[in-house]
Amino acid sequence: MHIVLLCGGSGKRLWPLSNELRSKLFIDILPSPAGGRESMISRVCRQLDSSSLTDSTLIISHQDQANITARHTQGKIPVIGEPYKRGTFTAAALATLYLQSFRMAKDDDVICIAPADVFAGEDFFSNFQLLPDILKHSQAEIALIGTRPTHASEQYGYILPGGEERNAYAPITQFIEKPKATIAETLLQRGALWNCGVYAFTVEFMMSHIEQMGLPVNYEQLLALYEQLPERSFDKHVAEKAQRAAVLPYTGVWQDIGSWDTLCAQLDTHVIGHGGISGSSSDSYIINELPYPIQVIGVPGIIAAASPDGILIANKNNANEIKAQLGNLPLKPMYGEATWGSYRVIESSLEGENRTVTTLNITVLPGKHIGLNWHRSGCRAWTVLAGSGQVLVNGKVMQVSMGNQFAITKESLFSILAETRMVILEVRIGVTEDKENILFEEEDWNVILKSAGSFNA
Repeated sequence: MHIVLLCGGSGKRLWPLSNELRSKLFIDILPSPAGGRESMISRVCRQLDSSSLTDSTLIISHQDQANITARHTQGKIPVIGEPYKRGTFTAAALATLYLQSFRMAKDDDVICIAPADVFAGEDFFSNFQLLPDILKHSQAEIALIGTRPTHASEQYGYILPGGEERNAYAPITQFIEKPKATIAETLLQRGALWNCGVYAFTVEFMMSHIEQMGLPVNYEQLLALYEQLPERSFDKHVAEKAQRAAVLPYTGVWQDIGSWDTLCAQLDTHVIGHGGISGSSSDSYIINELPYPIQVIGVPGIIAAASPDGILIANKNNANEIKAQLGNLPLKPMYGEATWGSYRVIESSLEGENRTVTTLNITVLPGKHIGLNWHRSGCRAWTVLAGSGQVLVNGKVMQVSMGNQFAITKESLFSILAETRMVILEVRIGVTEDKENILFEEEDWNVILKSAGSFNA
């Protein structure tokens, strides 16, 4: 069986901690069994590992989040980067073609797709191993996992089982997507389950749907067409049209952590970061990533969240309105992560005509390096605030440590390797962000040195 985790989301539901680059999956906020905190994707990776499923898993994410995904999964799971977000069906199609092309998946191999942002009990993923047998014994085209509802929610899709359960699974008679509260109440009385978004099917089944959609059955060809493809949902275009479907009920913990209210319910403390809560402020929470303290006095039931991207003060029950409040505003992420480390924008301003000055704090982890970049415009000035490493500029390698300063001017090739944890203050003057400036993002340092020499030659 091949497991495919689908990463998505605009990063607005848990703003300001989440943004376009760091969605809710990558926020280190959940209590970890080993102590400290872990992100949702790190938690899922740990659970897959404990069920011996890591080697059978790959992740589909937008290419802008491929590096941060690899960092939070410690490089244990391959990450396929989508050039554009085109819905869960298209992502599943891309994963199927990838598995067929690079992992030699056979027609009768089973693929299981699941959302990467699932928050479930420690035994949840072990249930995935039951799905291939359910497909075989039930003769179903598709097998799902559903969980017992705790209340009549309008936020989840429902699965209505039919007939008697056999060997722990039941046939599905109907899918109902996010019904009104009155209908949800009726569905609960009829034994309906919440849809966990987990779907198992054979490679042959998915290939037939790819062909029916008129899509190429070649991985590279599908990638080349991605920008022109419409957004398609796996639920709507595949699951709901299946002639025979079966569901495996799951009785453990399962929850969609898609709001501040549901997130706070999983925390082990009311204050994370600098700050304090006092007075009659019961059921209030502070999550503060800034170095400045937040004090909450006499205000019950609120969330006070702060990050480089902004500050949110809201009643926990209404905090989900932030997504609509932000709307389609072009919010530039002020914090980001990559496999090499992280960065935080301290200040960005417009000086004179069309010239920006941006100050960043950059952290490069020990043994990691920023890939080879071609600096095409403006100027960058770097000051090493902590740590030591090597800086490559136009083929010349310099050993640097705390206090060293250097500049990167127009038409320069540069890269940096951290020997110890490095903190760099960067000032960008008139720099135009261009992803094409990155020549080699994840190459060995010796390969980068050699490549830089050939470019300079």
